[in-house]
Amino acid sequence: MPGPDYDQMLETYQALVTDYPDLRVKGAANKYTSMNGNMFSFLNKDDATLCFRYSEADKKAYNETNGTGDVISYGAVMRGYVVMTPAIVTDDAKLRDHFARCIEHAKTLKPKPTKKT
Repeated sequence: MPGPDYDQMLETYQALVTDYPDLRVKGAANKYTSMNGNMFSFLNKDDATLCFRYSEADKKAYNETNGTGDVISYGAVMRGYVVMTPAIVTDDAKLRDHFARCIEHAKTLKPKPTKKT
């Protein structure tokens, strides 16, 4: 069940995406963004945290700098994902910078075929 800040975090997430006309927040139950068939960010429903996908090198550096660790969703480690800290989420410029970095990494991922028509 979403925490008390879920609705506010969803608004923050949707506001980030509006800067990119080709992107949109998807998912009925679990909100996420994707590019070329690759999910690259999501809003964790359980604890209302934003999670962004980085390269492994950027993930390691981010986790060391911010004292964060692996992102676990549904009992599985989400490879390449980092949790945006409260200090970043509340600083619009920093959050936008991290999202832009996440998008740049997403552009490097090998496209996956879509199952939707």
